[in-house]
Amino acid sequence: MSEPLRILIVDDNEMMVKTLQDIFRIKGYRAEAAYSGPEALKKVEANHYDCILSDIKMPDINGVELYRAIKAKDPLLPVVLMTAYSTDKLIEEGLKEGVVAVLTKPLNIEMILNFLAFLHQEQSIVIVDDDAEFCRTLSDILQNKNFTVLQITDPRNVPAKLEFPGQIVLLDMKLQGSSGLDVLREIRKQYPYMPVILVTGYREEVESALEDALEMNAYTYLYKPLKIKKLLQVLSNIHHQELGRVLGRPTRKP
Repeated sequence: MSEPLRILIVDDNEMMVKTLQDIFRIKGYRAEAAYSGPEALKKVEANHYDCILSDIKMPDINGVELYRAIKAKDPLLPVVLMTAYSTDKLIEEGLKEGVVAVLTKPLNIEMILNFLAFLHQEQSIVIVDDDAEFCRTLSDILQNKNFTVLQITDPRNVPAKLEFPGQIVLLDMKLQGSSGLDVLREIRKQYPYMPVILVTGYREEVESALEDALEMNAYTYLYKPLKIKKLLQVLSNIHHQELGRVLGRPTRKP
């Protein structure tokens, strides 16, 4: 059984914090409290959290400033901001900087619980590539980063082997007996919104096909040999966008 999510709630309103802690704990999550930005930063420095839920307007450090400091330490950590001021310009700043979403008080608790349930799901990556050695090597790297991985080396009937939501596809552009563009077309017939990252070692040869793939809503493309740090950042961006979608934030491409 996986470990319960560890959530840090940051708000100078002690009653708000206690209410959220009680709700989250009843649902089986570990919910901890910080009553200011500086206190939250100390806790983030000392502990691992799966999510930060922070008020925007606080003394000393506001929620956007807190997010910037957290992002500098751990850019992959999901941060959700809360506010009672729906027109506050800090909302725009926070979303532009990369927070998952900004929620308006009073909070929609059911939506937050759906968000936490989605966050608790294992992140699943599907590697579609006819190079078995590449699949094995990348799979080992991603599994060490706590992803679940499905390897597909035969491009025939790929959509039948997929599930959505919850999966991200890494799709090679040149496959034996097929092309990545053809596979993407088949995926889009069944899964119009599944995140697909294209990978290729042939920059100029597939340039036109890459543009066609982006027109079919491929998320982005990466060149081989893959830079793992870049790949992890792209995977994090997609995951955060999916989390934002659960919280009612429109999905957008990079």
